[in-house]
Amino acid sequence: MRSFPLVFRLSLAFLIACSAFSANSKAQTSAGQVGRKPVVIELFTSEGCSSCPPADVLLQKLELQQPVAGAEIIALEEHVDYWNHIGWVDPFSSAEWTQRQEAYAAQFKNDAYTPELVVDGQSQFVGSNQRAAELAIEKAARGVKTEVAITPGKPEGKDSQRFTASVGKLAGNNTGDVAEVWLAVTEDGLHSSVSQGENAGHVLHHVATLRSLRKIGVAEASGASASFTGDTLVKFDSHWNPENLRVTIFVQQKKSREILGAASTKIKG
Repeated sequence: MRSFPLVFRLSLAFLIACSAFSANSKAQTSAGQVGRKPVVIELFTSEGCSSCPPADVLLQKLELQQPVAGAEIIALEEHVDYWNHIGWVDPFSSAEWTQRQEAYAAQFKNDAYTPELVVDGQSQFVGSNQRAAELAIEKAARGVKTEVAITPGKPEGKDSQRFTASVGKLAGNNTGDVAEVWLAVTEDGLHSSVSQGENAGHVLHHVATLRSLRKIGVAEASGASASFTGDTLVKFDSHWNPENLRVTIFVQQKKSREILGAASTKIKG
């Protein structure tokens, strides 16, 4: 039998040990990602509101650090327009996002305010409250989720891309409610140098800013393994940065406002 030098044998053993450790670490990371359940968090905010920047920072932390075990946090930052009359017009604000918040306010039986954080359409609180956010996200991640998948297709031209969305058998839905399927486009990396209003003199940074939101169908509450399958073309505004865009599909009940499931994918420019 051929004998290898001691130094070679020790080096070989070290490499094998390192490889085993690396493989085990990758397996643990993969298992952790697979075990996370999607939780959609919506921050209603405004650049004209002096209380909103801390909430914006918290949203960035939650999305980037993913600190809640078992939860895949999917963020939507929705800029409302009812602060625009006091000196600063938020360039990312929309009456659509105000209307969406008002629908939540009717469900929660309270007045719309900023900053407000809504978790999976079922709980709401002041958007800068980190403890409340983590507890609500943890609770939502323990619930039953409807399986949602999104598959990007090939880009069609410079500013559009086709996506295939599929929703599994509905889980956790209420009888008599309608499970609507929504497609959202968000953009990271946006910022403003605010020159007027309550945040004058500050540079505000944002993450997952909602650019567009539209309903693409309804998931059928039947015994089928797939409650919805659809192919949709998504058009991107030429002013958006493709490298910072993300497309999210989520299923939300029309009456209860509960989000049953979601999936998200990043767009590569």
